[in-house]
Amino acid sequence: MTSEAQRLHGHLIGQQGSRQSLNTPALVLDLEMLDRNIAEMANFAKAHNVKLRPHSKTHKSADIAKRQIASGALGVCCAKLGEAEALAEAGVESLHITSPVVTPQAIARLIALNETAKDVMVVVDHPANVEALAAAAKGKPLTVVVDIDPGIHRTGVATPDAAVELVKKVTELKSLKYAGVQFYCGSHQHILSFKERQEKIAERTEYLKGILAKLEAAGLKPGIVTGSGTGTHYIDAKLGVFTELQVGSYVFMDHEYNICDLRGLDRPTFEQALQIDARVVSANTAGMVTVDAGLKSMATEAGPPQVLKGAVEGSTTRFMGDEHLAVIAPEGKAAPGHGEQVILTPPHCDPTVNLYESYHVVKGDTLVEIWPVTGRGRSR
Repeated sequence: MTSEAQRLHGHLIGQQGSRQSLNTPALVLDLEMLDRNIAEMANFAKAHNVKLRPHSKTHKSADIAKRQIASGALGVCCAKLGEAEALAEAGVESLHITSPVVTPQAIARLIALNETAKDVMVVVDHPANVEALAAAAKGKPLTVVVDIDPGIHRTGVATPDAAVELVKKVTELKSLKYAGVQFYCGSHQHILSFKERQEKIAERTEYLKGILAKLEAAGLKPGIVTGSGTGTHYIDAKLGVFTELQVGSYVFMDHEYNICDLRGLDRPTFEQALQIDARVVSANTAGMVTVDAGLKSMATEAGPPQVLKGAVEGSTTRFMGDEHLAVIAPEGKAAPGHGEQVILTPPHCDPTVNLYESYHVVKGDTLVEIWPVTGRGRSR
């Protein structure tokens, strides 16, 4: 089935300057920025002797996952079983599901995926889930990772002793294969201050090291220690406890991450490759115009978007409803003209991507490819 993006814009691929002809709002991906971001993280991991298992919840794209794997990643993480199924259908072979799969109907799908995909892992954090998975896995053994709560109380075993007991239970069941542990400090990723983030991660890492010591003393040393994220990748690599990093947003760099000092350099490390193209549809108030990208065009829990291009420096934005956004010029400056292009950077990339069926992939000002958002809506 032809996507709407292909129907509207397929004929523009390869035409010089064709970005200017996109119907808006459009989710746009700068290919050269994307590839530089992937290469930067791959080179960083290699230099620090740590593996990458990037999180596909950011991009939900088989095309991007394959680029990451081609650059040395072990595979990708998926937040949900449905995302893993979608990527597997598109040829991505190594998948780690980072949230528990619990219901009988979901477990049946997981076992089917495990039988057909080359390499599938899933987290567990409760004895009942371990038993259910073991009972269902009658053919190929299912690889599991014990999830450890870093203090968020979202998922993960809550105490060091509980971690040891759950690992023991896994190792006693022949249909399960114990791979290691997961430890993701999600609430630490967007701490603006590098120093504060570093101090908090160092404290949490000491807690993790205590659990790893208990596991090793019990003869249950994990083969992998997986976790981390874009916000803490530098700190975690320097601490040297993780064997692999679940970095995600580095490929796109939304505004929330772009304002974080990721490496203590007081400047952005990665480029803002994910963008939203909009057009001025109303220009009747001095110093302010309305563009065609409102609440339906991006995730909004982190506030309105930033203007990347198309308005004078210092311009701000304000949501004006489902379909519209105000772009407000600084006092005494001119706002963009009627019909002109305004390029925005989304506040939060993961849920923004889920609103679109396709990426419009550009080099410079030219549309070069249209990629499907493979896992869009696959949240079950």
